[in-house]
Amino acid sequence: MPNFCAAPNCTRKSTQSDLAFFRFPRDPARCQKWVENCRRADLEDKTPDQLNKHYRLCAKHFETSMICRTSPYRTVLRDNAIPTIFDLTSHLNNPHSRHRKRIKELSEDEIRTLKQKKIDETSEQEPKHKEINNSNAQNPSAEEGGEEQDEDILPLTLEEKENKEYLKSLFEILILMGKQNIPLDGHETDEIPEGLFTPDNFQALLECRINSGEEVLRKRFETTAVNTLFCSKTQQKQMLEICESCIREETLREVRDSHFFSIITDDVVDIAGEEHLPVLVRFVDESHNLREEFLGFLPYEADAEILAVKFHTTITEKWGLNMEYCRGQAYIVSSGFSSKMKIVASRLLEKYPQAVYTLCSSCALNMWLAKSVPVVGVSVALGTIEEVCSFFHRSPQLLLELDNVISVLFQNNEEKGKELKEICHSQWTGRHDAFEILVDLLQALVLCLDGINSDTNIRWNNYIAGRAFVLCSAVTDFDFIVTIVVLKNVLSFTRAFGKNLQGQTSDVFFAASSLTAVLHSLNEVMENIEVYHEFWFEEATNLATKLDIQMKLPGKFRRAQQGSNLESQLTSESYYKETLSVPTVEHIIQELKDIFSEQHLKALKCLSLVPSVMGQLKFNTSEEHHADMYRSDLPNPDTLSAELHCWRIKWKHRGKDIELPSTIYEALHLPDIKFFPNVYALLKVLCILPVMKVENERYENGRKRLKAYLRNTLTDQRSSNLALLNINFDIKHDLDLMVDTYIKLYTTKSELPTDNSETIENT
Repeated sequence: MPNFCAAPNCTRKSTQSDLAFFRFPRDPARCQKWVENCRRADLEDKTPDQLNKHYRLCAKHFETSMICRTSPYRTVLRDNAIPTIFDLTSHLNNPHSRHRKRIKELSEDEIRTLKQKKIDETSEQEPKHKEINNSNAQNPSAEEGGEEQDEDILPLTLEEKENKEYLKSLFEILILMGKQNIPLDGHETDEIPEGLFTPDNFQALLECRINSGEEVLRKRFETTAVNTLFCSKTQQKQMLEICESCIREETLREVRDSHFFSIITDDVVDIAGEEHLPVLVRFVDESHNLREEFLGFLPYEADAEILAVKFHTTITEKWGLNMEYCRGQAYIVSSGFSSKMKIVASRLLEKYPQAVYTLCSSCALNMWLAKSVPVVGVSVALGTIEEVCSFFHRSPQLLLELDNVISVLFQNNEEKGKELKEICHSQWTGRHDAFEILVDLLQALVLCLDGINSDTNIRWNNYIAGRAFVLCSAVTDFDFIVTIVVLKNVLSFTRAFGKNLQGQTSDVFFAASSLTAVLHSLNEVMENIEVYHEFWFEEATNLATKLDIQMKLPGKFRRAQQGSNLESQLTSESYYKETLSVPTVEHIIQELKDIFSEQHLKALKCLSLVPSVMGQLKFNTSEEHHADMYRSDLPNPDTLSAELHCWRIKWKHRGKDIELPSTIYEALHLPDIKFFPNVYALLKVLCILPVMKVENERYENGRKRLKAYLRNTLTDQRSSNLALLNINFDIKHDLDLMVDTYIKLYTTKSELPTDNSETIENT
């Protein structure tokens, strides 16, 4: 839908102009100045929010000094920008015309007041103008650049129009390839017989469109030299970067309109041989829906400090988000990356204290804690568990084989066997009770893997049999057995707590109060670690005996002992206590304290704003004390106390047939929520915290589509640019903007796009 300029006697709209259009500011004082200068009486009774949402002014009404171009495709106003250039007289030449944007007639007193205001402003700004003039005298090129900006846009020549149509066709092909997940490259070089030229996928699609009769492409193809590529790799890369930026900008615009947001990163992924960090953003859109969208990939750095700097720079400078509005951050990473991302979180917290470091709702607390444990044996065990789960999900036949083994083992407890079969068919490694499930399943897994490896009927190919042998060796290692038993027992203290964090809003609220009890239990374990470890080690040895696994120390430790002349009296039990149980318990206690900081707990306490939680607390709540951390985010902080009182009374004395809203999502969609502006603002901020789950699954597209893209695309065919187009396939795109951006960045009026072509050898 095009934007129309709200200025009187201005007929410009976004679809017919390359000019930027700017929303009216939400700040009441600045907004009032905009309305006064527009001289439109019909805008005076509208609120700043209404004006911001529905009205725009084009760039022609601002001095050039008020406009900043932060990038070729993004134009913003300075914070103090006021429109001053208006045509208030041209309608007088045609007095019979009807104007939708009627100009307000000023009285003599109003004219006198305006004149005095201009005189005052002029006298204040004279010293500033002198400084500017002096600097312009020293730097004449800056003045010339300003004059060029004021020039009217010249009409396009026939050659320029054809060039734009040609570029538009190229962009259409790239966007199609991105949305349909078609890699740019075609056949591998070693697949092509010598002396045969085979075009890549992009060139093939170009030829297809030419052969189907697209005149613009055919004409350009006929004028291209025989020994040049029609569209070079360099040009493809340039155009893809523009596609990526323009489509990302659509999401970023919604995030900026929403003001507050949270940043989430997913597990490190391999993009064409390089490690990248997927970045997602959470925000509440103008329809009051919590959304989680994919923003792009950030190259991963081994040095945590460098990663923190690049992470901040990308979000603020490249993507243009104001981190002052960031209210939450969460990182989902596999073992080995956790400590580095924790440094990134702490660096951001130092700069932006309100960007609360939290758990992410899509990751079970117990699995998140296990992945963060800095013990090599734990990382190895977690990797083995994932590989075993992936192995059986390779085909229905493998799952059926596992089902048959479970049926035999649990024939005396069919209910338990049925439950385990259902669990095996799901992605059970992400559950809160994953380690309990693994201990119950371990015998079945070992027997099944052993059976696949030693099958005499040759039902499985060599690869499957080989993988089964490797995995069977891994899960029958005593080090693996002890690790999963210790993790199962330690994380049993946080299982119920973590499950509540992924539950309903009331569960999350009451979970915050139970953290003290969880930490108390873990501290008691730490104080009596010798006793607890003795029980855990006994359970591990019993399980190993049941599976006929030899109890022994890790080979690496045994080899180190053989190399030393000292005779060690260290037993297996004491070895695992010092290297596994003690560091695991200590780390989990510290990690819980770090992730559930005072600010995080205060934020969760504010969930008592949700009416159903209020009801469970008998409407005896104290949100105002906990909401102090968000005081600067409120539209009317001075009236918060009175507004909260009215909010409680509203629900306490509701009608008998009215149910209490049980989620933030339901509360935000109440028809009268705007009558409680402070409550509305608080609910929006709480909603975007990463620990809160997305109530409506249809708005959690970013993560689901990211997983689908990674699952369906080979590592060497992945592209960070094409990935964004594929994951955000439903976001609207402006081809004209992409073409204009390309022309500004990479061509001049005297250049043709084929100047970017690469010469190839004649075959």
